[in-house]
Amino acid sequence: MENPEVAVGSCSAHDDENLCSYRRHLSISQEGLLEDQLRRKLKFFFMNPCEKFWARGRKPWKLGIQLLKIAMVTVQLVVFGLSNQMVVAFKEENTVAFKHLFLKGYMDRMDDTYAVYTQTDVYDQIFFAINQVGLSVCSELQYLQLPNISIGNHAYEKKGAEETALALCQQFYKRGIISPGNDTFDIDPEIVTDCLYVEPMIPLDNTIVGKHNLNFTLDFHRLVMVQLKFNLKAINLQTVRHHELPDCYDFTLRIVFDNKAHSGRIKISLDNDIEIRECKDWHVSGSIQKNTHYMMIFDAFVILTCLASLILCTRSVVKGIQLQREFVSFFLYYYKKEVSFSDQMEFVNGWYIMIMVSDVLTIVGSTLKMEIQAKSLTSYDVCSILLGTSTMLVWLGVIRYLGFFQKYNLLILTLRAALPNVMRFCCCAAMIYLGYCFCGWIVLGPYHVKFRSLNMVSECLFSLINGDDMFATFAKMQQKSYLVWLFSRIYLYSFISLFIYMVLSLFIALITDTYETVKHYQQDGFPETELQRFISQCKDLPNSGRYRLEEESSASLFCCCNGCSEHM
Repeated sequence: MENPEVAVGSCSAHDDENLCSYRRHLSISQEGLLEDQLRRKLKFFFMNPCEKFWARGRKPWKLGIQLLKIAMVTVQLVVFGLSNQMVVAFKEENTVAFKHLFLKGYMDRMDDTYAVYTQTDVYDQIFFAINQVGLSVCSELQYLQLPNISIGNHAYEKKGAEETALALCQQFYKRGIISPGNDTFDIDPEIVTDCLYVEPMIPLDNTIVGKHNLNFTLDFHRLVMVQLKFNLKAINLQTVRHHELPDCYDFTLRIVFDNKAHSGRIKISLDNDIEIRECKDWHVSGSIQKNTHYMMIFDAFVILTCLASLILCTRSVVKGIQLQREFVSFFLYYYKKEVSFSDQMEFVNGWYIMIMVSDVLTIVGSTLKMEIQAKSLTSYDVCSILLGTSTMLVWLGVIRYLGFFQKYNLLILTLRAALPNVMRFCCCAAMIYLGYCFCGWIVLGPYHVKFRSLNMVSECLFSLINGDDMFATFAKMQQKSYLVWLFSRIYLYSFISLFIYMVLSLFIALITDTYETVKHYQQDGFPETELQRFISQCKDLPNSGRYRLEEESSASLFCCCNGCSEHM
C-alpha cells in the first residue's frame, strides 16, 4: 500500500483548499492517528453482534428484535392462515354445491368433459337451471324453490324488498346462412346479445318453466354462447366456532353454454365470482368480541415491533453509506486510488435491506388483517400475499446471523459466489428452452393436450427436466399424422437428452465447482481486497477497550480535518 507520507506531501490544483492547507501543516503523527481511528471504525462496523458487545458493551437490539419478530410474525401468519383456510373451504364447497344444484346430471370431476350434444339437451339444461334457481313457482303458494331444495343457507340477493332477476342472455352472429352440404355460407361476424330477465316471484300457471313460458328459442347455426347469470347470498357460520365473526358472501353465478367452435359439442361451465362483505346487522352471544380485541392488540404489537426493526435497520444502512463515503474520500485523497465497486458494496448490507422490505410488508399486512378482523375490509388475498412474503423474508433474514459461524456460512458464501455465473448460465439455457417452447406449441399443440398453450408447454417441459410424467407425455401424443408423430419423438428425445444430460449436469457442476472453491478458501484463506487489507492493519481486539474510546469521538474524519485546518 502506498506510503501516506508521500501522498500528503503534494497538493494538486484540483484539491480542496482546506484539504491542501491541512496536508501542508498536519503532522505525520496526527495523520496516523486519524488513519487508525478510521481503521477501528471500519473494523467495528464489520463486527458481529457479539464482538460489538465486547467492544463497546452495545446490546444486540437488532438481533433480539429479529428473534422476537420471527416468533410473532409466524404466530400471526398461522392464525390468519387458519382463518383464511375456512374462507377458501367455504368458497370451494359452495361452488361444488352450485354445480350439483344447477347443472343437470353433474358429477364431481366432470368440469372438462361436461357438455351436451343435442338441441333438446341444451334446452333441458337451461330450463333445469332456471327451475332450480326458483323460477318454478306455484301460483297458489308463491314460494321460492331454491331455499327448499338447498341444504345451505342460500338466499336471493335483494334490492329493496324485491329479489334480483335472473338474466338469460344469448350471443349470436348478426346474420348467418350456413349450408355445409353445398360448401357455402353467408355470415356477418358481428356479435349480437339478446337478454331475457326473469323475476323469481313471477306467478306461472305451470310449476315448471319451459320454452312456452319464456318465449325463448335458439338459432343454433348462429349461436355463439348462452349465459345464465344470477346472484345469491350466504353467511359463513363456521367461523363462530373459532371465535371469529361470520362474513356475508355475495355469489355471482354464471352458467355458460359455449358454442364458439360450432363443433356439435356445447361445453357447459359454472363460474362463481365471490365477494365478501361485512354483515349489516349481527349479534353473537359469548366472548367473540373479546377474542377479536385480543388479536387486534397482538397485531398492533407486531406492527410496533416491525416499526422498531425498520428504524434500527434503516439507521444501520444510513451509517454504512456514510462510512462508505468517508472511506472512499480517504482513499481518494490519501492514496490517490479509487475504491472498487465490490469494496463499496460491502458497506451496503443487503440483509438489512431485505429485513426492511419484510418489515414494510408486515406492517401493511398486519394493518389489513386488523381491518379484516374489524370487518371493514375483506381483502383476504392481498393480506395473504403480504403476510406470506414478509414471513418468508423474515425467516431468510435469520441466515445472516447463522453466517457468523464458519460451518453455516458455507452455504451463504457458495450462493453469493455462484450467483453471477448461474445467472449468465441461465440466460443462455433460457434461449434454448424458449426455442423448444415455441416449436412444441406450434407443431405439437394440435395433437397433444399438454402443448395447447405456451404456458402448458413451459410447464410440461419443466416437468420433463425434473423427470416427471415422461411416459404419459410420450403416450398421449396422437398418431393422426405420422410426420408429426415422428417429429414429436425427435423433439422429446432431443430435449430430454440436452437438458437432463447436458444443461442440468453443467448447472450442477457450476455450483459444485464454486462450492469446492469456497471450501478451499475457508481452509487456506480468502483473497484479500483493499478494504480487508486496510482493516487488517488494525490489531486491536474487541475487548481491548480501544473501541470504547473511539465511541466518544463520533465526528467524521474530514470534519476533523477541516477543524484542524482552521486552527492552523
